[in-house]
Amino acid sequence: MSTTTAYSVAGMTCNHCVASVTEEIGLIAGAENVSVDLVKGGTSRVTVTSADALDRTLVAAAVEEAGYQLVAAA
Repeated sequence: MSTTTAYSVAGMTCNHCVASVTEEIGLIAGAENVSVDLVKGGTSRVTVTSADALDRTLVAAAVEEAGYQLVAAA
């Protein structure tokens, strides 16, 4: 059974941002699907489906690696 969790990410402005965040989160073990609802210049919603709940610190680190900031659970 999969788990779906939504996160709020600040700073994304374009499709390249979406691709970077999607790629970095997708590298986390157990991540199965990442979708982004882009809000240019605002807080975007990133929804992650995974085999089990992901460690929030790993998700935050992945988002930061992509150059953005995890602000709160959506």
